[in-house]
Amino acid sequence: MNPRTRALLEAPILPTLLRLGAPNVAVMLAQASVGLIETWFVGKLGTDALAGMALVFPLVMLMQTTSAGAMGGGIASAIARALGARRNDDANALVLHAVVVALGFGLLFSVALIGGGRWIYTRMGGSGGALDAALAYSNWVFAGAVLVWLFNALSAVIRGTGNMAFPALVTVAGVPLLVPLSALLIFGWGPVPGFGIVGGALALLVYYGVGTLVLALYLRSPKSLLRPTLRGTRLRWPLFSDILRVGLAGSVSTVATNLSIAVVVALVGAFGSAAIAGYGTASRLEYLLIPLVFGIGAPLVAMVGTCIGAGQRERAMRAAWIGAALCFAMAEAIGLLAAAFPHAWLRLFSDDPAMLEAGTQYLRSVGPLYGFFGLGLVLYFASQGAGKLLWPVLANLLRLAVAALGGWLVLRWGGTLTQVFLVQGLAMVVYGLVNAGAIAAGAWFGPLRWPWRAAAREALSR
Repeated sequence: MNPRTRALLEAPILPTLLRLGAPNVAVMLAQASVGLIETWFVGKLGTDALAGMALVFPLVMLMQTTSAGAMGGGIASAIARALGARRNDDANALVLHAVVVALGFGLLFSVALIGGGRWIYTRMGGSGGALDAALAYSNWVFAGAVLVWLFNALSAVIRGTGNMAFPALVTVAGVPLLVPLSALLIFGWGPVPGFGIVGGALALLVYYGVGTLVLALYLRSPKSLLRPTLRGTRLRWPLFSDILRVGLAGSVSTVATNLSIAVVVALVGAFGSAAIAGYGTASRLEYLLIPLVFGIGAPLVAMVGTCIGAGQRERAMRAAWIGAALCFAMAEAIGLLAAAFPHAWLRLFSDDPAMLEAGTQYLRSVGPLYGFFGLGLVLYFASQGAGKLLWPVLANLLRLAVAALGGWLVLRWGGTLTQVFLVQGLAMVVYGLVNAGAIAAGAWFGPLRWPWRAAAREALSR
């Protein structure tokens, strides 16, 4: 057995998660920092540009989280379970299947968002200069959607083997290229003209294109645990099913997460463009939690998947709860700090008073409940490793229902912006508690078995 696989099955859980998670946290911080720096650049173009990016951002993050977290989790889980069961030939063949899946979904995103972008952003409250900026940025980003999907699919392939370091290295190494390139293409310099908000999209596509090439070369190198090849590899439905049954269920959950935020953008749109900009800027912090939790969630997918493949159920459960405790504490600490010092975050992007007021209301209403979002999200990743996503998907759909229906009722009854945000905080609590309760009741291994029911039956039998 490969030493990486053996470590997932036998090494102490907490040190192993922290060791494997450290590169992922670094890479996710790097990616989040790039997004924040790009937002800072765009903020210099004016409130309309900032509002336009706020309109597009939920859909860009939908693509990111679907390709990296949902379908990427399906890819990593399938490879981890194959290696845990010592099906090495299947693990190698899964690489080609992952690439085919990435190409298909990348093209789907391009067609849907280029063709339907105007309709979507108008329904989200975009108009005038904000809508023009949103369309300019969106059309270029989604024209290169395949690059984003391939990058995240190949990263997931490598993470499924227990190697978190190399995908992290590729992502972090690209940041020194992306940041100055974004500034150059947005503002221009010397003979290079400034493309405005479009320049940020162009720089992003260059970043993912170069990264995809580097990851592909690594998989062809002797350092790779996998040995993928086109020669003699047939596309087989059982291998697609291994990826898609986890990835598609995860995609539903991811769509619900991003749709929750898009719904809030639409609700906030009733209070004007400045409110959209304020919410969009403040909720960047919520999106920052996703990559931070993913830092622990990615090794958790590999560890839980490998343990389930090897029949070690108790170790898989212990790993899930240790990861849950870590991510709850991390997300809650960030939320409390943001609620206490909202301007420290918001002023990084703009000094517009209306934007600051809306962003402050969001952070003070929702920030103290971020821990429940972190709890629900990391247990979603753990469930990917187990290949059981029914309850995480239901929890996320319930979150969406609470956020959308509750927000709509607030507006219908003439409520305030703060009340809209309080409903979103309640939705996060529901998401975290439903996920945790279902896993505690044995959702990974059959019908739910609630401890209080067993105690009640025992008491009655006496």
